[in-house]
Amino acid sequence: MLNAGEPRELVVGFCRPTSLTQTDIQGTDVGIVDSSTYLVIHLNHKLDWTHNNDHLHGNFCVCMCLKVMFEDVIAEPPSVRSFDKVWLWSHALFEVSRLWCYRFISLVLAVPVSLAAGLLFAVLSCLHIWLIMPCVQLLLINMQWIQTVWASILNIFISPFFSSAGKCCSQIIIHLAKQRICVG
Repeated sequence: MLNAGEPRELVVGFCRPTSLTQTDIQGTDVGIVDSSTYLVIHLNHKLDWTHNNDHLHGNFCVCMCLKVMFEDVIAEPPSVRSFDKVWLWSHALFEVSRLWCYRFISLVLAVPVSLAAGLLFAVLSCLHIWLIMPCVQLLLINMQWIQTVWASILNIFISPFFSSAGKCCSQIIIHLAKQRICVG
């Protein structure tokens, strides 16, 4: 990543990182920066997106076991390196195969799962509309006398009892104090 001053330019090389400290772009000496933020995306010199992924996983609770990066599968230690083209092509093939496998599996499974979910919600809606709510309304209409009797029992017996108990207990005051007792 390079910082070329005003206006800021960001040049990203997708080959294996090298140990450059300064480079030349169209005759201008440009220094290399360790990280930069552009349009709320944080890029660092490793191009590993860990700062963005950690931020997203914290806010959206994405399952960390589903996050598979190229470096997790194919990792070369710094002491042993293959050719740059081999590393570049293996990275590209990994990303393409991961993308197309996901697309194929979602194509095969998305239709049956969405069909099953649609049927389930249709059955639940039908049961709620045509069975549960009519039964509830029937009970409410036929049990109106129970509601009236219950409200009378609450107003005559239970409400005065708890009002009296509340007034009696409202005069109770509790003071808690810590005292140190010194035994000599």
